[in-house]
Amino acid sequence: MSVKVRFLPDDVTIEAKAGEPLLDVAKRAGIDIPTGCLMGSCHACEVELDGEAICSCISGVPAGKSAITIDLYIDPTW
Repeated sequence: MSVKVRFLPDDVTIEAKAGEPLLDVAKRAGIDIPTGCLMGSCHACEVELDGEAICSCISGVPAGKSAITIDLYIDPTW
């Protein structure tokens, strides 16, 4: 199933497959999400998915939705 993934604040939308890693989708869209440990421990890649904070390094595009919105955080320490 195809899911429209919208990245804010840049307002970039790209098609993705359910289960596709969020970091891969962001990269294809030209969006840079900072990473640290790549295991979800450091939270450097934390984004907001429909209002919920998640680590994009260990999260995939959720199934069962036709569209999602990812809000990127800006953390000056990373």
